[in-house]
Amino acid sequence: MISFLIKNIFKGFISLFGVATLLFFLFNLLGDPSRMLLDQREDQEQLENIKIKYGLNLPLHTQYFNYLNDLSPISFHSTHQNDYSFLPKNKSRITFLSTNDFVGVLKFPNLRNSFQKNDKEVSSILVETLPNTLLLAVTAISIAFIIGLLLGIVSALQVNTFLDKCIMVISTLGMSLPSFFSAILFAWLFGFVLHKYTGLGMTGNIVEVDDFGEGTKIVWKNAILPSIVLGIRPLAVIVQLTRNSLLDILSKDYIRTAKSKGLSTYVIIKKHALKNALNPVITTLSGWFASLLAGAVFVEYIFNWNGLGKEIVNALNSSDLPVISGSILTIAAFFILLNILVDISYSILDPSVELK
Repeated sequence: MISFLIKNIFKGFISLFGVATLLFFLFNLLGDPSRMLLDQREDQEQLENIKIKYGLNLPLHTQYFNYLNDLSPISFHSTHQNDYSFLPKNKSRITFLSTNDFVGVLKFPNLRNSFQKNDKEVSSILVETLPNTLLLAVTAISIAFIIGLLLGIVSALQVNTFLDKCIMVISTLGMSLPSFFSAILFAWLFGFVLHKYTGLGMTGNIVEVDDFGEGTKIVWKNAILPSIVLGIRPLAVIVQLTRNSLLDILSKDYIRTAKSKGLSTYVIIKKHALKNALNPVITTLSGWFASLLAGAVFVEYIFNWNGLGKEIVNALNSSDLPVISGSILTIAAFFILLNILVDISYSILDPSVELK
């Protein structure tokens, strides 16, 4: 287990290094970040100040090294305050090497500061928005798993019947609907047309200002529509995977033996078939959960949900490159972490699967 974790964590760091490198050179190919920051305004003095502040006046290879140095938990910084790589003493760190010219420290990855939000740290922006997106993702995947599993079991037990065909048609339709279209449709239908009956709004955030403007309150109902919209596509996939996997398991010899012993269908599904049929479903859940963090971009923007997805859209509109970069790296880290957890879950669900 330990060697498996070490090997996969190392692979994860290599993957994040690749993502970071791609983002750095992609943003530099798009144009001069300092001019993007100033919206092409030709103020030479301000332009030079911006370049010095963000280290954009340095050679490209030096900027690249500084970028990776900021992201790395093990980093080296200048002790001279005028250097870009100078690390203020108020930053949380553990110093393991110190000379007159530089220090080596252990720290949390520095995602730098936003170009647009009064120089606010990107990590602070992520702390404010990521929990809201995770709430949506967890709720959506829970809805998809519970309903998808039940419908998949029903479909497998009623194979080739009218009910089975109806479930397959609905799940196929759910997979084919883009999230942004579903979001617009649900917001209009349940938040506007049927608002009188549902009590749901077209937009809303989990935390809103109260009616008297004196504080904030949690409004759980605002999470209903975006969670359902995000869960539609993974639900459709889980239905079909559960159905096909169960049909394969139910055709095995040990299931026929269980039936010959007089075990009920409920007991066979619960104790023998379902556990072995869950592996492809778990794989799908992990992939979709990480995908929901990225797929939430359009859904959050349409429902005006204050999450990571909406923040990415706003950052794209304002060319806020540090926020875009930090958000993408965060999503990539979730992909890697979930893949490791899924491999571990395989060995728990199926003892015959070894961690290698």
